[in-house]
Amino acid sequence: MDEPKPVMAQKSPYGVELKPGRYAWCRCGRSNKQPFCDGSHRGTGFSPVLFEVTEPKTYWLCGCKHTKGQPFCDGTHKTL
Repeated sequence: MDEPKPVMAQKSPYGVELKPGRYAWCRCGRSNKQPFCDGSHRGTGFSPVLFEVTEPKTYWLCGCKHTKGQPFCDGTHKTL
C-alpha cells in the first residue's frame, strides 16, 4: 500500500514564537490551526509529530509538509 501524501498547507515555512514546552506539528496538512495539529488527520494514515523546545525563540516550522527534518523547515518547499 502506498504511503499517504500530505496536503501542502502553504509553500513556505511558518515563523512561530514558541515558549519552552511540547507541541504537536501537523504532518497531514489538513489542520485548521496550522502549523499545529487539530486532529484533522484522523482516518488519513497520518499522525502529528510531537516535539519539544527548550528555548523561547522564533522557530521555522514546515508549511509544505515535505521537509526531511520534521517539523522544522529544511528548504524543500523551494523545489516543489
